Amino acid sequence: MLTKVMNLGNLLTQVARRHPTEPGLITSSRTYTWAEINRRVDAVCAALRAKGVKKGDKLLIHSRNNLPLFESAYVAFKLGAVWVPTNYRIAPPEAAYLAKSSGARVMVYDSGFDSHVDAVSEASEALEIVIALGKPREGEIGYDELLKAECTGEFEAAEVERDDPLWFFYTSGTTGYPKAGTLTHGQMAFVVTNHIADLMPGITYRSRSLVVAPLSHGAGIHAIVNTARGAASVLPESERLDPAEAWSLVQQHKIDNMFTVPTIVKILTEDESVDQYDHSSLKFVIYAGAPMYRADQQMALKKLGRVLVQYYGLGEVTGNITVLPPEMHREEDGPDAKIGTCGYPRTGMEVAILGEAGNRMEPFETGEICVRGPAVFIGYDNNPEANIKAFKDDWFHTGDLGHLDRDGFLYVTGRSSDMYISGGSNVYPREVEEALLMHPAVQEVAVLGMPDPKWGEIGVAVLVRRPGFSVGEEELLEHLDGRLARYKWPRQFVYWDALPKSAYGKVTKKDVRARLTATHEAAQEKVA
Repeated sequence: MLTKVMNLGNLLTQVARRHPTEPGLITSSRTYTWAEINRRVDAVCAALRAKGVKKGDKLLIHSRNNLPLFESAYVAFKLGAVWVPTNYRIAPPEAAYLAKSSGARVMVYDSGFDSHVDAVSEASEALEIVIALGKPREGEIGYDELLKAECTGEFEAAEVERDDPLWFFYTSGTTGYPKAGTLTHGQMAFVVTNHIADLMPGITYRSRSLVVAPLSHGAGIHAIVNTARGAASVLPESERLDPAEAWSLVQQHKIDNMFTVPTIVKILTEDESVDQYDHSSLKFVIYAGAPMYRADQQMALKKLGRVLVQYYGLGEVTGNITVLPPEMHREEDGPDAKIGTCGYPRTGMEVAILGEAGNRMEPFETGEICVRGPAVFIGYDNNPEANIKAFKDDWFHTGDLGHLDRDGFLYVTGRSSDMYISGGSNVYPREVEEALLMHPAVQEVAVLGMPDPKWGEIGVAVLVRRPGFSVGEEELLEHLDGRLARYKWPRQFVYWDALPKSAYGKVTKKDVRARLTATHEAAQEKVA
C-alpha cells in the first residue's frame, strides 16, 4: 500500500519552477520573486541539515509578519520538521510553555524578543539552536548567515507519509493551556485543494493577497493556498491594522483576495478610507473565526458588494467545515436569504449535530457541531485525554453548539462553554448579541452568563456605544421587546470604551469575564 505523499514544502519548489520571475512576497521596501524565495529557503534548509536538524525536529518561530516568517514554514516542511509558529504578542512565559510542550529543538526569533528566547532557554531542555533575525547574541546564529549556505541545485525535501506532522497548530482554548493540534502533510494537501475549490476558485499567479492577520495561524494557511497557485502575498508596513494603508494597497496591487476575521472586516468597512480607494479588484474577502453579526455583514456588502466568503472551522479541522460563498451573501433580508448561517459542508466533509448520547439531532434541534473528513487533524500532540474526548463516537467534536436546517445549512449558536442557564432555561449569548447589535447606538457587544443567587446565572451585556450615541438600559430592553423572549434578556448592562481582543481581532470573552469578576469583587469589598 502506497503511504508516501508529496512533501508540502514542494509547493514552493514547484511554483518557483513555473513562475520564477513572478512576485511571491511584496513588502513596502521590495518585491521577492518565487525563485528568490525558494533559493533562500533551500539555503536555510541546507545550513540546518548540516547542523543536524532532521525529520521530526520542532522549529519554533516567534516573529512579526515578515519574509523570514513566511519562509520558515517551507524550511520546516522541506526538512520534514514540524513548524511551531507563535503569536508574537504572547508573553515570555507563554512562549516558554509552547517551546517546552512542543519539544522545540530550534528557535527563530525576531528583533526585540530577547526576553522570550531567555524564557524558552530556561524552560526547555530540548532547545539547541537559536537563530536571530536581527543581530545574534553570543551562542546564536544570524539568519543572514544561514542564507549564505551552499546549496547545489534544488534542496531535496524529506520523504514524508500522509500522517507525518508538519505543523503544531496551537489552539487558543478557553481554559487551561493551549493544545498542539497536529497537522500533517497529507491532510494539508487536502486542505489546500479544498480552499482553492471552495473559497477562492480561479485564483492564479496573477492574483494578489493582502495579509491583514498574523501568518502564524489562519493567515498562514491562506498564504500557503496562494503559494500553491503562485499568487503573491502583500505585507502592509504597519504592525497594527491601518485601514487607509490596507485600502491603498488593495488599489495599488489590485488585491483580489484576503483572509481576515469579522472584527477586522468591520473596522475596514466602517473606516472612511473605504470610500477613498478603488477596491473593485476584490473577489474574495474571506472571514472566519466567528460568524459575522448581521449588521456588520450588511455594512460590508453595501461597501464592497458580493465578495464576502465565510468559512466556519477550527484549527483542528484547518477551517474546513462549512462555506458560504459570495453569491449566498445578501444585503437584503428575506425568506430565501439564509440569514445567520455559516454555510453548507465543505467539499469532502461531513457535518452532524449530535446530542449528549451521540445521537444525531433532527433539523433545527440544537446540539454539538461534529465533523469528519480528510481535513480533520490526527489529534493533539501528547494529549491522550483530550483526544479521547475530541474523537468520541467516531466524530471530531468541535465544542460549538448549533443546528442544521432542512437544506443542510449550519447555524452556530455559540461555544458550549458560552451557554448559560438562567432560571432553568438555556440562553445562547450569540442570538442576544445579534439582537442588541441591531440597535443603531451599539457598536460592539459581548453577553456572558454571570453567577446570581436567585436565577443561578444572569446575562450581563457589555456594550461599546458608537461615537456620539447615548443609550440606556430602558431603551435597550424596549429594543429587545418582540425580538427575544424575555428570559433571554440581559439583567445588567455595562458600558466600556472597548472590548478586549486577541491578536487575531476576536473578542476574548475570558478577559471580559475576568474584568467583570474583578469589578464585582471590588464593589463587594467596598460595601463590606
